[in-house]
Amino acid sequence: GIEFIDSYVFNQVEYIRFNSTVGRYVGYTEHGVKNAEAWNSDAGILGQEKAELERYCKHNDANYYSAILDKT
Repeated sequence: GIEFIDSYVFNQVEYIRFNSTVGRYVGYTEHGVKNAEAWNSDAGILGQEKAELERYCKHNDANYYSAILDKT
């Protein structure tokens, strides 16, 4: 399967990340945890991440498999 990670970094420290495997945001700092709680309760924000997963990963996954199949 595909795992889509969308990391948010401030001053070279990752403070929050969307992980498609768990389908929600995870905070890594005090600020990130507060944002994760807010963003996880916002269906619109979660929907945007899930749309990115569909748009980017599924499209490129199909291209990747197509390229492999073409070479065999």
